[in-house]
Amino acid sequence: MSSTPIRIANFSGYLGDRYTAIDEVLAGDPVDVIIGDYLAEITLAGLVAEHRHNHDGGYVRSFVEQLRPNLAEIARRGMKVVTNAGGFNPAGLAAALRREIGDAGLKLRVAHVEGDNVLADLPALLAAGHRFEHLDTGRPLSSWDVEPMTANAYLGGWGIAAALSGGADIVVCGRVSDASLVLGPAAWWHGWAPTDWDAVAGGVVAGHIIECGPQAVGGNFSGFTEIPGMLVPGFPIAEVAADGTSVITKHTADGGAVTVDTVTAQLVYEIQGPRYLNSDVTVHLDDVRLAQLGPDRVAVSGVIGSPPPPTTKVAVFGQIGYSSVNTVYVTGLQVSEKIDLLRAQVTRDLPVGVEVEFTRIGEVGADPDTQWDATVALRVMAVAKDMEALREFDSAARLRCLYLQSIPGFFTDGASILQSTLNPRIDYWPALLPVTAVPHRVVFADGRQLDIAPATQFEAPSQPVHDEPRTTHRAADVRQVPLGTVAYARSGDKGGNSNLGIWTPDPRAWEWLRDYLSTDQLRLLMPEAKDLEIIRHEFPNLRAVHFVLRGLLGTGGSANLRVDQVGKAVGEFVRTKYVPVPEELLTQEAN
Repeated sequence: MSSTPIRIANFSGYLGDRYTAIDEVLAGDPVDVIIGDYLAEITLAGLVAEHRHNHDGGYVRSFVEQLRPNLAEIARRGMKVVTNAGGFNPAGLAAALRREIGDAGLKLRVAHVEGDNVLADLPALLAAGHRFEHLDTGRPLSSWDVEPMTANAYLGGWGIAAALSGGADIVVCGRVSDASLVLGPAAWWHGWAPTDWDAVAGGVVAGHIIECGPQAVGGNFSGFTEIPGMLVPGFPIAEVAADGTSVITKHTADGGAVTVDTVTAQLVYEIQGPRYLNSDVTVHLDDVRLAQLGPDRVAVSGVIGSPPPPTTKVAVFGQIGYSSVNTVYVTGLQVSEKIDLLRAQVTRDLPVGVEVEFTRIGEVGADPDTQWDATVALRVMAVAKDMEALREFDSAARLRCLYLQSIPGFFTDGASILQSTLNPRIDYWPALLPVTAVPHRVVFADGRQLDIAPATQFEAPSQPVHDEPRTTHRAADVRQVPLGTVAYARSGDKGGNSNLGIWTPDPRAWEWLRDYLSTDQLRLLMPEAKDLEIIRHEFPNLRAVHFVLRGLLGTGGSANLRVDQVGKAVGEFVRTKYVPVPEELLTQEAN
């Protein structure tokens, strides 16, 4: 147990994040633990194919390559490493790391956390009465006409804490909650008990802020033009104190910046509302307070925690067919009529079971300066349950034969070719399972196993209800400007739902923003969501309005047909919409 804050540095926010990040973090400011998050929901869908064909695989192989040249330095400094790069095979990754450590003549100890993979247990769990209800619809898994390929429960951070307490230097996990990568080390360092709700909630908030790597220092931030060093933004550090409060910072020499707004952007990212449900605690995000302590130092305080829900999320994936996609281009006048003819030609004699989605991207500008200002992209995506039906359709061949018999101004990218490649289409079923039914254990290098007991106190999950604005903010003078003139936004995915957080950096604009951004107003700003169920909440401490757009992403990022599959650009789209902003908020004192 230590009274000094633990310094935890992130080196990965997803599978594909900057490969050199571990090198950069070790070259940066001193830290106690480095953590790497690799498993987004859509990443699991991608890893499953490898795991099905090679049961020795299923983990993030590039992590081994990233860590290999840094093992000696990690041993010399006595640092700890925690990651969920184990994917579907944390034992396999732990074994691979032990071989690397042995080859290097080092004495680093590796433990792994397992129990999240409940696929083999599904029949027994279903027979025992567990329904695996869908998080959004409440339907039981038995109603899903798809064979599950994977089923991974979200574990908490206490297995990680126990592995570190047991002497592990490197802890490999599979599907733990993202924030657990920070909570586990913080709980180990400070000796927290599972019922230290506020401290545990603080650890989860710190984890939520830094889990996505450079996003906390300016990456994917609406105000990126005001952030220095955005060519290569660095990775964040959380200094977590014994009471669960934290300071978010970064390595001094790296690019990017840590501000109240870059941290706010991460707080409102991929959440379902003010109650952030974690495997170990329920976090009351509406109580969080942020303060700029100095350059690149933001204090996070006021976090309140309460017992976790009695269930945890289980990510179930199954293959529902195949897809193919191509992009062509349409130029000039009468673009809508041209696309209508292309659609009719491509879908003529459509095989049974094949669906084709046409997505127009862009608009022809008035009196365009260049040919490209008069060109729109047309994405043609075909899906079918049956591979042979999709092969028979062959969208690439259908598009290729139209060069001389379709519309004027139709072309493809001359530097690439149309593809007939078929890709598996993986659907997502976010389920619920009682935490008492999920095994959670640590396996040490010597084969010892330590079972992690589930929580003993639970609280039924619920979100507060925030009334729609009842008054209209009136001002004598208003000007029609893009919403982004006075507000930032961040959006992301939670299964088939897109979340959207919109906040203002200007305290003067908060009352106007909360009054203006009603649910009905969002439907007007975003017609694509006009028929969806929308849930609205307010975060006064963050000057933010938050929405959940249920079903915008279909059943999830791995299966929907949108170009922006996981809703990352929804927020920036809404910021482009013109809204009536009081003139007084557009003076120089505003952002």
